[in-house]
Amino acid sequence: MAVGGYRAGAGRPVDPNALRRDRKDDRAGWTNLPERREGPAPEWPLTDATDRELKVWSDHWSLPQAVEWERQNLEYEVALFVRSLCEAEQIGAAANLRTLVKQQQEVLGLSLAGLHRMRWKVGGEIPTEAPQASKPTRRKSARERRLELVKDGEAS
Repeated sequence: MAVGGYRAGAGRPVDPNALRRDRKDDRAGWTNLPERREGPAPEWPLTDATDRELKVWSDHWSLPQAVEWERQNLEYEVALFVRSLCEAEQIGAAANLRTLVKQQQEVLGLSLAGLHRMRWKVGGEIPTEAPQASKPTRRKSARERRLELVKDGEAS
Protein backbone atom coordinates (compact mmCIF):
# COMPACT_ATOMS: atom_id res chain seq x y z
CA MET A 1 0.00 0.00 0.00
CA ALA A 2 1.23 3.47 -0.82
CA VAL A 3 2.30 5.65 2.07
CA GLY A 4 2.29 9.45 1.95
CA GLY A 5 2.22 11.58 -1.14
CA TYR A 6 -0.65 12.75 -3.31
CA ARG A 7 -3.65 10.51 -3.78
CA ALA A 8 -6.15 11.44 -6.44
CA GLY A 9 -9.66 11.62 -5.06
CA ALA A 10 -8.55 11.76 -1.44
CA GLY A 11 -10.52 13.94 0.91
CA ARG A 12 -14.07 15.21 0.84
CA PRO A 13 -15.75 16.10 -2.42
CA VAL A 14 -16.34 19.82 -2.94
CA ASP A 15 -19.67 21.33 -1.90
CA PRO A 16 -21.27 24.03 -4.09
CA ASN A 17 -23.22 25.32 -1.08
CA ALA A 18 -20.27 25.71 1.28
CA LEU A 19 -19.96 29.03 3.06
CA ARG A 20 -16.39 29.61 1.96
CA ARG A 21 -16.14 29.48 -1.83
CA ASP A 22 -13.13 31.73 -2.36
CA ARG A 23 -10.47 29.02 -2.44
CA LYS A 24 -8.03 28.92 -5.33
CA ASP A 25 -9.23 25.45 -6.39
CA ASP A 26 -12.82 26.70 -6.75
CA ARG A 27 -12.12 28.95 -9.73
CA ALA A 28 -13.20 26.33 -12.28
CA GLY A 29 -16.86 26.68 -11.33
CA TRP A 30 -19.73 24.26 -11.59
CA THR A 31 -21.58 22.91 -14.61
CA ASN A 32 -25.36 22.72 -14.43
CA LEU A 33 -26.57 19.58 -16.24
CA PRO A 34 -30.08 19.28 -17.71
CA GLU A 35 -32.58 16.89 -16.16
CA ARG A 36 -32.21 14.47 -19.11
CA ARG A 37 -30.13 14.14 -22.26
CA GLU A 38 -32.25 14.23 -25.40
CA GLY A 39 -31.60 12.17 -28.51
CA PRO A 40 -30.52 8.60 -29.23
CA ALA A 41 -27.49 6.89 -27.73
CA PRO A 42 -24.33 6.84 -29.83
CA GLU A 43 -23.42 3.68 -31.69
CA TRP A 44 -21.84 0.97 -29.49
CA PRO A 45 -18.06 1.41 -29.97
CA LEU A 46 -16.78 -1.97 -28.72
CA THR A 47 -16.97 -5.48 -30.18
CA ASP A 48 -20.25 -7.42 -30.24
CA ALA A 49 -22.60 -6.30 -27.50
CA THR A 50 -25.08 -8.45 -25.62
CA ASP A 51 -28.73 -7.43 -25.41
CA ARG A 52 -28.22 -6.49 -21.76
CA GLU A 53 -25.23 -4.27 -22.64
CA LEU A 54 -27.22 -2.46 -25.33
CA LYS A 55 -30.11 -1.87 -22.91
CA VAL A 56 -27.82 -0.49 -20.17
CA TRP A 57 -25.94 1.55 -22.81
CA SER A 58 -29.10 3.27 -24.05
CA ASP A 59 -30.36 3.82 -20.49
CA HIS A 60 -27.13 5.52 -19.43
CA TRP A 61 -27.07 7.78 -22.48
CA SER A 62 -30.36 9.34 -21.38
CA LEU A 63 -28.84 10.48 -18.06
CA PRO A 64 -27.86 14.13 -17.47
CA GLN A 65 -24.16 13.19 -17.28
CA ALA A 66 -24.31 11.98 -20.88
CA VAL A 67 -24.31 15.61 -22.06
CA GLU A 68 -20.79 15.99 -20.69
CA TRP A 69 -19.69 12.51 -21.83
CA GLU A 70 -20.68 13.47 -25.36
CA ARG A 71 -18.92 16.82 -25.13
CA GLN A 72 -15.73 15.13 -23.90
CA ASN A 73 -15.93 12.15 -26.32
CA LEU A 74 -16.11 9.53 -23.57
CA GLU A 75 -17.98 6.89 -25.58
CA TYR A 76 -15.30 4.21 -25.06
CA GLU A 77 -15.06 4.89 -21.32
CA VAL A 78 -18.84 4.63 -20.94
CA ALA A 79 -18.91 1.45 -23.05
CA LEU A 80 -16.19 -0.12 -20.89
CA PHE A 81 -18.16 0.85 -17.79
CA VAL A 82 -21.34 -0.72 -19.21
CA ARG A 83 -19.49 -3.92 -20.10
CA SER A 84 -17.90 -4.09 -16.63
CA LEU A 85 -21.25 -3.40 -14.98
CA CYS A 86 -22.96 -6.19 -16.92
CA GLU A 87 -20.17 -8.61 -16.00
CA ALA A 88 -20.29 -7.53 -12.34
CA GLU A 89 -24.04 -8.26 -12.26
CA GLN A 90 -23.40 -11.95 -12.85
CA ILE A 91 -23.60 -14.36 -9.92
CA GLY A 92 -20.13 -15.17 -8.66
CA ALA A 93 -18.49 -12.10 -10.21
CA ALA A 94 -15.12 -11.24 -8.70
CA ALA A 95 -15.01 -8.58 -6.01
CA ASN A 96 -12.31 -6.66 -7.86
CA LEU A 97 -14.68 -6.31 -10.84
CA ARG A 98 -17.28 -4.72 -8.58
CA THR A 99 -14.62 -2.40 -7.19
CA LEU A 100 -13.73 -1.40 -10.75
CA VAL A 101 -17.39 -0.60 -11.49
CA LYS A 102 -17.56 1.60 -8.40
CA GLN A 103 -14.42 3.48 -9.48
CA GLN A 104 -15.77 3.90 -13.01
CA GLN A 105 -19.04 5.27 -11.63
CA GLU A 106 -17.13 7.96 -9.77
CA VAL A 107 -14.97 8.87 -12.77
CA LEU A 108 -18.03 9.18 -15.01
CA GLY A 109 -19.95 11.27 -12.48
CA LEU A 110 -22.57 8.60 -11.79
CA SER A 111 -22.12 8.65 -8.02
CA LEU A 112 -22.75 11.60 -5.74
CA ALA A 113 -19.05 11.86 -4.94
CA GLY A 114 -18.29 11.74 -8.67
CA LEU A 115 -20.78 14.51 -9.41
CA HIS A 116 -19.17 16.72 -6.79
CA ARG A 117 -15.63 15.92 -7.90
CA MET A 118 -16.50 16.78 -11.51
CA ARG A 119 -18.38 19.88 -10.30
CA TRP A 120 -21.57 18.83 -12.03
CA LYS A 121 -24.98 19.69 -10.62
CA VAL A 122 -28.18 18.17 -12.01
CA GLY A 123 -30.98 20.70 -12.39
CA GLY A 124 -31.50 23.49 -9.91
CA GLU A 125 -29.46 26.60 -9.41
CA ILE A 126 -25.73 26.79 -8.90
CA PRO A 127 -24.84 29.48 -6.39
CA THR A 128 -23.08 32.30 -8.20
CA GLU A 129 -21.59 33.82 -5.09
CA ALA A 130 -21.05 32.61 -1.57
CA PRO A 131 -23.57 33.64 1.05
CA GLN A 132 -22.27 36.36 3.33
CA ALA A 133 -21.21 34.79 6.59
CA SER A 134 -21.06 36.93 9.70
CA LYS A 135 -17.54 37.73 10.76
CA PRO A 136 -16.61 35.68 13.82
CA THR A 137 -15.86 37.69 16.94
CA ARG A 138 -12.34 37.38 18.24
CA ARG A 139 -12.03 35.74 21.62
CA LYS A 140 -9.97 37.60 24.16
CA SER A 141 -6.78 35.97 25.26
CA ALA A 142 -6.30 34.81 28.85
CA ARG A 143 -3.96 37.75 29.41
CA GLU A 144 -6.57 40.27 28.20
CA ARG A 145 -9.19 38.72 30.49
CA ARG A 146 -6.82 38.89 33.50
CA LEU A 147 -6.02 42.54 32.80
CA GLU A 148 -9.75 43.37 32.63
CA LEU A 149 -10.28 41.79 36.03
CA VAL A 150 -7.44 43.80 37.55
CA LYS A 151 -8.67 47.05 35.97
CA ASP A 152 -12.27 46.53 37.11
CA GLY A 153 -11.27 45.47 40.63
CA GLU A 154 -8.97 48.49 41.15
CA ALA A 155 -6.22 46.33 42.57
CA SER A 156 -3.52 48.16 44.44
